[in-house]
Amino acid sequence: MATGQSVLLIIGGGVAAYKSLLLIRLLKTAGIGVRVVLTRGGAQFVTPLSVGALSGEKVFTDLFDLTDEAEMGHIQLSRAADLVVAAPATADLMARMAAGMADDLATTLLLATDKDVLIAPAMNVRMWEHAATQANLATLRARGVAVVGPDAGDMACGEYGPGRMAEPEAIMAAIRTALAGTPRDLAGRRIVVTSGPTHEPIDPVRYIANRSSGKQGQAIAAALAARGAEVVLVSGPVGLDPPPGVETRGVGTAREMLAATLAALPADAVVCAAAVADYRVADAADQKLKKADGAGRTLTLVENPDILATVSTLPGGERPRLVVGFAAETQDVLAYAGAKRTRKGCDWIVANDVSQGVFGGDDNRVTLIDAQGSEDWPKMGKDAVAAKLAERIATALS
Repeated sequence: MATGQSVLLIIGGGVAAYKSLLLIRLLKTAGIGVRVVLTRGGAQFVTPLSVGALSGEKVFTDLFDLTDEAEMGHIQLSRAADLVVAAPATADLMARMAAGMADDLATTLLLATDKDVLIAPAMNVRMWEHAATQANLATLRARGVAVVGPDAGDMACGEYGPGRMAEPEAIMAAIRTALAGTPRDLAGRRIVVTSGPTHEPIDPVRYIANRSSGKQGQAIAAALAARGAEVVLVSGPVGLDPPPGVETRGVGTAREMLAATLAALPADAVVCAAAVADYRVADAADQKLKKADGAGRTLTLVENPDILATVSTLPGGERPRLVVGFAAETQDVLAYAGAKRTRKGCDWIVANDVSQGVFGGDDNRVTLIDAQGSEDWPKMGKDAVAAKLAERIATALS
């Protein structure tokens, strides 16, 4: 079904350009029009013929094609679409975007457009981690450019790590979000979200955990990214795919989650949505513990570090402007949650009654508690809760 929306797709020069052919097919299937600009480097990996056959449109390559200038012009081309997408966005293309260069058709369009821009970076892991690339990324994010990926994995060069272009389905999800018109009012902000359970080992086979699925935390990370934030998701063990456009750092235990959270700072805000185990076994066994016939076993537990309290009480400029905690309770929810906010020193607490099938479910009913009081939100999907919380965070940080 046609949506009436269209995308201008810029295919950069990287091996991942073949994925852009799949992205074109997804766009066409969704009824979204697509015009393609193929860079000189991109044409080394995919051909104008294949791109044109899939898009059903003429493929643009040359800034100085007088026929195209007479018929459309690079200014009109840059503004005719609802969204500009660069996939793959190479390190070179990102650097030229950040510098404001306009030395070929792709960079001229990116500089001249008045529409939102989404990039899907793709490059060698060392290029991605280089300080110059990260500085360019920060510059582009601060200007409101949306970013999806990159993923970590094996690369064509034989190395492993972050730098693989996001899969076409993830890019398509980011395109849908961008076309939905979500405000980009968190562009230039860095936000850390913790999510999911922690697993505290008893021995190599068994562990202490809880029933958290990570659905609410991941939804919050995705909603913040949709509003333009640079999001780092610190996730415990969950059975969910990482949300698109979010840097995900997987951890196992509470101590690992604390270390990963602190390593992700500085940030403008931290949302501690994870259900962290309060206790761990004092001396986890190196080998599987065997059951002794007729005899019980005593485990000595010690308290885990308090991630929310640690972040909330960081000194001086190290503390994020906004720290949000979650309180999963089964009775006296508001009283316990309000006391938790005061005790931990955080700005907001999102309280919910987890005795009502919240763990693992798709719906949630929460109360937002701050220094001024509390506000009950009606029961809604976890995505809707996340969207509403992201809107409140954007307002607070503005």
